[in-house]
Amino acid sequence: MLLDGIKVVSFCHFLQGPAGAQYLADMGADVIKVEPVLGAHERHWSGADVFVEGVSGFYLCANRNKRSIGINLKSEEGREVASRLIAQADVVMENFRPGVFARLGFTEEELQRLNPRLIFASASGYGSSGPMAARPGQDILMQAASGLVSVTGSPERGNTPAGAAVVDQHGGALLAMGILGALLRREREGKGTRVEASLINSAIDLQTEPLVNYFAGNVPLSQMQREHNLATWFHAAPYGVYPAKDGQVVISLCSDETLAEALDSDELRKIIGLDRYKERDLVARTVREATARFTLEELAERFDKHGVWYSPVNTYDDLLEHPQLTHMNVFRKIDVRGKPVHLVNHPNRYDGKVPELRVLALEIGEQTDEIMGELGYSAAEVDAMIAAGAVVSARQSDKVEEVA
Repeated sequence: MLLDGIKVVSFCHFLQGPAGAQYLADMGADVIKVEPVLGAHERHWSGADVFVEGVSGFYLCANRNKRSIGINLKSEEGREVASRLIAQADVVMENFRPGVFARLGFTEEELQRLNPRLIFASASGYGSSGPMAARPGQDILMQAASGLVSVTGSPERGNTPAGAAVVDQHGGALLAMGILGALLRREREGKGTRVEASLINSAIDLQTEPLVNYFAGNVPLSQMQREHNLATWFHAAPYGVYPAKDGQVVISLCSDETLAEALDSDELRKIIGLDRYKERDLVARTVREATARFTLEELAERFDKHGVWYSPVNTYDDLLEHPQLTHMNVFRKIDVRGKPVHLVNHPNRYDGKVPELRVLALEIGEQTDEIMGELGYSAAEVDAMIAAGAVVSARQSDKVEEVA
């Protein structure tokens, strides 16, 4: 794989950091997840209270292909284990609140002393400094702080957050991207890099197109008001969601004439040539009346015939049988303690293949003994540290198998 031979030590929890580490792990890096002795946060919480035979759905979504070691970083012996890991690493990742990792003894100076070529990557809510650096960083907070909630909704309908942790997930991808760039720089220049990612920057980056248009065009806030069918404030109609007899359909790009013919609508023919941005509300209402006369199947046939860009609005129940997603191996079915679970695969393909699922540490410290052996600790030393509470070991391996 692309990152074979690269060792990453991840002191990350929640979603942004674990997602970034998972991207690297999928690409072949040996990612060691350092967990507290009671386990990372994502082991103990899950959206909709989903636990698969005791394993959190939240944990399953962002900890694929990582080995787990449980370390008490507040103990001297535990910090020594962590120091040995750092000394052998190519990359160290952490997403504690700013200053916490340093207070545990791992200042930038100490990391440099342990490993001069180290790439040190941090993820946080508001960055490592500034007037809001100490504030909590979490996905929906950043959606609100960045303006995303306000523009997903409208003044009339009210503010509307995205229906997924889009800022966290994008933040993880940006964190991984920064680390990959730093690895390339090290190959070229022989030096490490300090990589910093933040959720607030992630939230802003998601909105590059509308933000540039908003500031460059001196757009008033009143322009956010629009018909409820319209997806964004900055696209011309009909860009948005429209009703069918048996569902909803999204319409993207098409000409006035093409859409009018596809929907066989005299009302749409009457407004051909209107400025579809300035008159977006009128266009949206007219399209809404036209699409509501057809079923989704009828709309698909008409739009395919006329080259209209569209998609039915799928629910999650539609995804596992979706022909294109099936063809692309977007989901992976595995067995977790006797129960089948669908995971979302790594989003890219390399030489036409989806990265393998090599390991999934279902227990805290599932690979503690293995990792400490690699660090030079004897079995007796490992036992002594376990007895002292410096590290924790599952001393077992729940086998995770892919289900055909």
